Amino acid sequence: MYTVYILYSTILNKYYVGCTSSLEDRLKKHNTNHAGFTGGKHLDWELKYSEQYDNKSEALKREKGIKRWKSRKMIEGLIGSAGSAHPDS
Repeated sequence: MYTVYILYSTILNKYYVGCTSSLEDRLKKHNTNHAGFTGGKHLDWELKYSEQYDNKSEALKREKGIKRWKSRKMIEGLIGSAGSAHPDS
Protein backbone atom coordinates (compact mmCIF):
# COMPACT_ATOMS: atom_id res chain seq x y z
CA MET A 1 0.00 0.00 0.00
CA TYR A 2 1.28 3.48 -0.90
CA THR A 3 0.12 6.85 0.35
CA VAL A 4 0.07 10.21 -1.40
CA TYR A 5 0.07 12.89 1.27
CA ILE A 6 -0.02 16.64 1.76
CA LEU A 7 1.75 18.29 4.68
CA TYR A 8 1.48 21.88 5.86
CA SER A 9 3.94 24.04 7.83
CA THR A 10 2.38 26.95 9.71
CA ILE A 11 5.79 28.56 10.22
CA LEU A 12 6.64 28.46 6.49
CA ASN A 13 3.01 28.81 5.34
CA LYS A 14 3.73 26.14 2.70
CA TYR A 15 2.40 22.78 1.56
CA TYR A 16 4.45 19.73 0.68
CA VAL A 17 3.18 16.85 -1.49
CA GLY A 18 4.82 13.46 -1.24
CA CYS A 19 4.41 9.70 -1.65
CA THR A 20 5.49 6.89 0.68
CA SER A 21 4.93 3.28 1.66
CA SER A 22 5.12 4.17 5.39
CA LEU A 23 3.32 7.40 6.23
CA GLU A 24 4.09 7.30 9.95
CA ASP A 25 7.84 6.88 9.37
CA ARG A 26 7.86 9.50 6.63
CA LEU A 27 6.08 12.08 8.80
CA LYS A 28 8.65 11.52 11.55
CA LYS A 29 11.46 12.10 9.04
CA HIS A 30 9.88 15.34 7.78
CA ASN A 31 9.87 16.62 11.34
CA THR A 32 13.56 15.96 12.01
CA ASN A 33 16.57 18.03 11.07
CA HIS A 34 17.58 16.58 7.69
CA ALA A 35 18.58 17.85 4.26
CA GLY A 36 15.80 18.65 1.84
CA PHE A 37 12.74 20.87 1.46
CA THR A 38 11.11 19.86 4.76
CA GLY A 39 14.27 19.57 6.85
CA GLY A 40 15.91 22.27 8.88
CA LYS A 41 14.68 24.55 11.64
CA HIS A 42 10.96 24.38 10.85
CA LEU A 43 9.78 21.06 12.22
CA ASP A 44 6.05 21.74 12.39
CA TRP A 45 4.85 19.73 9.37
CA GLU A 46 1.30 18.44 9.88
CA LEU A 47 -0.56 15.90 7.79
CA LYS A 48 -3.49 17.62 6.07
CA TYR A 49 -4.55 15.04 3.48
CA SER A 50 -3.79 11.52 2.26
CA GLU A 51 -4.92 9.01 -0.37
CA GLN A 52 -4.16 5.29 -0.49
CA TYR A 53 -3.01 3.38 -3.59
CA ASP A 54 -2.38 -0.32 -4.15
CA ASN A 55 0.80 0.19 -6.14
CA LYS A 56 3.70 2.61 -6.30
CA SER A 57 3.24 3.62 -9.94
CA GLU A 58 -0.33 4.84 -9.38
CA ALA A 59 0.71 6.72 -6.24
CA LEU A 60 3.61 8.41 -8.04
CA LYS A 61 1.32 9.34 -10.93
CA ARG A 62 -1.11 11.01 -8.51
CA GLU A 63 1.70 12.79 -6.62
CA LYS A 64 3.08 14.21 -9.87
CA GLY A 65 -0.43 15.23 -10.95
CA ILE A 66 -0.98 17.22 -7.76
CA LYS A 67 2.47 18.82 -8.00
CA ARG A 68 1.72 19.87 -11.60
CA TRP A 69 -1.19 21.96 -10.36
CA LYS A 70 1.22 24.52 -8.85
CA SER A 71 -1.87 26.04 -7.29
CA ARG A 72 -2.37 26.61 -3.59
CA LYS A 73 -6.13 27.04 -4.17
CA MET A 74 -6.42 23.65 -5.85
CA ILE A 75 -4.45 21.95 -3.08
CA GLU A 76 -6.59 23.63 -0.42
CA GLY A 77 -9.70 22.60 -2.38
CA LEU A 78 -8.53 19.00 -2.39
CA ILE A 79 -7.86 19.12 1.35
CA GLY A 80 -11.27 20.67 1.92
CA SER A 81 -13.02 18.01 -0.14
CA ALA A 82 -11.53 15.08 1.79
CA GLY A 83 -13.86 12.13 1.45
CA SER A 84 -15.37 13.22 -1.86
CA ALA A 85 -14.34 12.38 -5.42
CA HIS A 86 -10.87 13.67 -6.33
CA PRO A 87 -10.32 16.13 -9.20
CA ASP A 88 -8.43 14.89 -12.26
CA SER A 89 -4.64 14.99 -11.98
